[in-house]
Amino acid sequence: MKEIERVQTGIRLERHILKVLKALAEYLDLSLGDLVEGMVLHTFEGKQPFSEKTLKKIMQLKSIYGLELRAEDSHQLHEEDEHVRR
Repeated sequence: MKEIERVQTGIRLERHILKVLKALAEYLDLSLGDLVEGMVLHTFEGKQPFSEKTLKKIMQLKSIYGLELRAEDSHQLHEEDEHVRR
């Protein structure tokens, strides 16, 4: 095992994405941080981070948690103005 240093960070995520990620981490028996690290390391090397079985589970979780966003939606998302949410 490689020794690393982790830092606490505060990132903002779309709520449906976060729900799916948390459920997937639970399903895989990983912490949310470990799941994200694994996804990033695979992606940085151009590798698929998930098996076919896990991708099927992700599709189920997306349906359960109402995640309708797709890859082509990335970098085109915007938040409602705070006064609109009240």
